[in-house]
Amino acid sequence: MKPGYTGIRRLAYATVYSIQGLVFAWRNESAFRQELMLALVMLPAALWLGETAAQVAVLAGSCFLVVIVELLNTAIEAVVDRVGPERNDLAGSAKDVGSAAVFVSLLLTAFVWIVVALERFG
Repeated sequence: MKPGYTGIRRLAYATVYSIQGLVFAWRNESAFRQELMLALVMLPAALWLGETAAQVAVLAGSCFLVVIVELLNTAIEAVVDRVGPERNDLAGSAKDVGSAAVFVSLLLTAFVWIVVALERFG
């Protein structure tokens, strides 16, 4: 077991580190800012579009999923950039795969919103 803080103290430090991560992503990743702002606009729309609590949860969850995947992509990019500035095929592939994950999460979100909209209005 890793030595360190436990209980409430560990939770407090973890919260601080998480906030630092959000601040880093906000300051350094325009895609994160755009996706977060879009999610904040779409959350009220989810309340309007969803007819059931489950629909609202799926609509909102798909928005949060994009933000989560973008945070993971940002972490991948930061680690790859930290390793070195020289061109490396594996480093490029890691960044491409992270970007693909964001793209797939956006496709999933579009699919979810279309299905719920068709169910409500179609």
